[in-house]
Amino acid sequence: MDLPPGWDALLGEYAAHLQAERGLSPHTVRAYRADLSELARHADVEPPRVNLSRLRSWLAEMTDAGAATTTVQRRVAAVRGFFAWATREGHLAADPAARLKAPRTGRSLPRVLPESAVADALAGAEHRVAEEGDAVAARDLALVELLYSSGLRVSEACTLRLGAVDRERRSVTVLGKGGKERTVPLGGPALRALDAWLARRTELVTADSGDAVFLGARGGTLDPRVARRVVHAATDGTPGGGIGPHGLRHAMATHLIEGGADLRSVQEMLGHASVATTQIYTHVSSERLRSAYRKAHPRA
Repeated sequence: MDLPPGWDALLGEYAAHLQAERGLSPHTVRAYRADLSELARHADVEPPRVNLSRLRSWLAEMTDAGAATTTVQRRVAAVRGFFAWATREGHLAADPAARLKAPRTGRSLPRVLPESAVADALAGAEHRVAEEGDAVAARDLALVELLYSSGLRVSEACTLRLGAVDRERRSVTVLGKGGKERTVPLGGPALRALDAWLARRTELVTADSGDAVFLGARGGTLDPRVARRVVHAATDGTPGGGIGPHGLRHAMATHLIEGGADLRSVQEMLGHASVATTQIYTHVSSERLRSAYRKAHPRA
């Protein structure tokens, strides 16, 4: 099916621009041209007569046909890029796609370790301390305990300072995203693991250590990449394991909500600016409940 008048020449010029100016591969340029040709056939008018209403109609047709959200997003991006270019080059008086919005991708639920798997990971880290008896093993146990107990981000844990740990109040004070300070409670096991590590911390101290709680093997502040490897190793082999620090943060939040903690309190502990971000964990808890129901109820 031929394209409406004016499209072939304009798409040819745009394809040349994509290859010469943006350095896109011939394969990618062909994909862009195919997406734009579909729009041209749907609009069935010359390029200057395309308006937002026609673009929304094209978008609705794709959605009704069952196109994947990612496919729709890619095509919308191609169309927005084309019309922005055509307007800049003077082919159009105004950009009809400037206000065209692609559908949002549904937010996937985070994978969460069950409480038993976290307990197994912590027991394994404790066993390593007993078996190896070195300062690094003590540090690793303290790190994993702290992350699960407090839900800190890995960057927050790695930049934690000695003065931030309050044993009397069983809490740590951290500087989170946006420079916002918050105080988070700590459980007994995390405090004991921290005390055990801090008693061995001098074994790794160098001139570069400063007052960082967690140190690398050479004495500097612990690198977040090393922290991720530590957590991954500790959880590897547990059901649903092999996760990173953010997985422990997910687990802490989900287990709190499943245990009856209110959403606002969990929001404050995690340092979320909006409670909407924290609500993902209520969905996780609900999904886990539905899954357990389906597996266990005789008439599910």
